[in-house]
Amino acid sequence: MTTLTMRAGQAQAQVRTLFPGVLACIVVAAAASFLSEHYGAPVMLFALLLGMAMNFLAADGACKPGIEFTARQVLRIGVALLGLRITLGQIVELGWQPVAIIVVSVVLTIAVSMVAARLMGFQSLFGLLSGGATAICGASAALALAAALPNHPLKERATLFTVIGVSALSTLAMIVYPMLAQLLGLDPRLAGIFLGATIHDVAQVVGAGYSLSKETGDVATFVKLMRVAMLVPVIVFAVMLVRMRNREAGASTGPRPPLLPWFAVGFALLVVINSTGWLPQALTQAGSEFSRWCLMASIAGIGMKTQLKELVTVGIRPVLLMIGETVFLVVLVIALLHWTR
Repeated sequence: MTTLTMRAGQAQAQVRTLFPGVLACIVVAAAASFLSEHYGAPVMLFALLLGMAMNFLAADGACKPGIEFTARQVLRIGVALLGLRITLGQIVELGWQPVAIIVVSVVLTIAVSMVAARLMGFQSLFGLLSGGATAICGASAALALAAALPNHPLKERATLFTVIGVSALSTLAMIVYPMLAQLLGLDPRLAGIFLGATIHDVAQVVGAGYSLSKETGDVATFVKLMRVAMLVPVIVFAVMLVRMRNREAGASTGPRPPLLPWFAVGFALLVVINSTGWLPQALTQAGSEFSRWCLMASIAGIGMKTQLKELVTVGIRPVLLMIGETVFLVVLVIALLHWTR
């Protein structure tokens, strides 16, 4: 009984320690959601910018532990709950063509990004981070991959830059890509595949798809969710790559990270469970919405931990890298649509 009392006391103390910082991140997420609904810009971008404006809260003080917790652990919970957006049946309904296009485009975009990053003087892991965000699901993929990669002094700055860049490019794509689909003469189904396979964030895919037609919007959304499902194999690849590099560098003395982090396992399990149809629709919708709030709060926390002057120093090369990744993905998907007709 004494042990239980001690644990309860420790849990209460932990909650009291984390509460101010977690609450601050939630308030910033709520403000970002309000602004996004009223002005139509990506909610993740608003959460990030508002968080950066409140970065004084992450200095030594009552909010610091909770902000650290939100930026790391709440992020992982949000990524795991993304699995409630996808079912295996949705993937099967699309047929082989979209599946082939998604797999090829994700693999080649990440591979080219890693090579380009090395040629431009960056670590290839930065290419994996930015390429994964471009190829999979924008800010959510950037956050998920960052959570799987090892700690590094520049990791948070790279993550923030990637989120800002991919959010801005996704908004631009939402406007330009539907016009490009019409210019290419794509029918509603092919236009949906094109938009779902190229636009970075889910919200922008939905907006672009339904701006053309309901059929295009439905196909674009399904294709986009299939891209989200690629998070699991890409996270496994990232962890294996880190393990291999640590082994080559002789840094194998410490405990190795799990091949599949718990949040990736949770993501995969929720996809399988959601595919059975056992979960009520209200529960999956609530879980998906909770995931969105977790991701908004976590990106707000990451923003609070970063100084704006650190981002100003990144230079033009990362910008060119992300623009190049985006253009490469568009050209590749158009070519794949032509070849698989």
